[in-house]
Amino acid sequence: MALDRLPHAEGFSLQRRNPAGGTKPLAHWGFRNETDPLTDVLLGSPAHLKHRATSSLSRKHLREAPCNIQVAQAQHAELVAAYEHFGVKVHMLPAEPELTMQVYTRDSSVMTPYGPVITAMANWWRRGENYAAIRAYEAMGIPIYDMVTAGTFEGGDFNVIEEGCVLIGCGGARTQEEGARQVAGWFEKEGWEVKLAFIDEYYVHIDLMVVPVAPKLTAVCLDCTDPWIVDWLKAKGHEIIDVPFRDTMALGCNFMSLGHDKIIAPASSRVLIGQLKARGFEVAAVETDEISKTGGGIHCMAQALRRDAG
Repeated sequence: MALDRLPHAEGFSLQRRNPAGGTKPLAHWGFRNETDPLTDVLLGSPAHLKHRATSSLSRKHLREAPCNIQVAQAQHAELVAAYEHFGVKVHMLPAEPELTMQVYTRDSSVMTPYGPVITAMANWWRRGENYAAIRAYEAMGIPIYDMVTAGTFEGGDFNVIEEGCVLIGCGGARTQEEGARQVAGWFEKEGWEVKLAFIDEYYVHIDLMVVPVAPKLTAVCLDCTDPWIVDWLKAKGHEIIDVPFRDTMALGCNFMSLGHDKIIAPASSRVLIGQLKARGFEVAAVETDEISKTGGGIHCMAQALRRDAG
């Protein structure tokens, strides 16, 4: 699980984005959408995990029942085992004692067909994760698409709904409008359909409430998602699986699609798991209740490096 230079290294660069658009997709790394078969994933070590006040939810848990770090680390090991069980190659970021939230690899960068976007973290104790992400991509030989420079922007707010279509969340506290509009402008130049969703900062990121399951199938918390988003998805032909609000607040809508009708989901999200199994999905239900007290779920803890389009 070390960050060795990968056999399909494509020549590292810090900015391969064409300002005029028309950036060429990477030949091997990246993906067209969030539901094609996952082959490689980037995870972060929980070795130095610390429960911090990163959101309303994490502050609530800090007051009432702080995270048991040893249990959280064991739960993360179970998550790693689930990926390996499904044949996904796990690449692990080197553990750094200063980076206490590095387990949430979705936040510091986000993969696209053109290479990863290096984000701009909101909390001061997480900003070093961006530099660690750059070092990791350099070590693996994966060139960077670009880096966010206008305000803050975090990867959980970059939600690829289907090929060439992205829903970008903006809650103000973690992703600012300036950062969201900068990233939106890049992908509009590439010819993508881009929708900007202004959400209450209580919900942290858009992937707390909307996550693609399979082609034309998306899990949505209807209780907290703006109706225009639901109407937009339905107009694009998406069937909606409703995840109850209570489950969503426990990160129950924050799961990982592996493609081929396989899903890794939090064990506590029973309604979602039941709906998925009724549709014939194979679900690995992983206990995440303790680690999620620190502010994120399964989708937050994974950065897809490659999905197989073939």
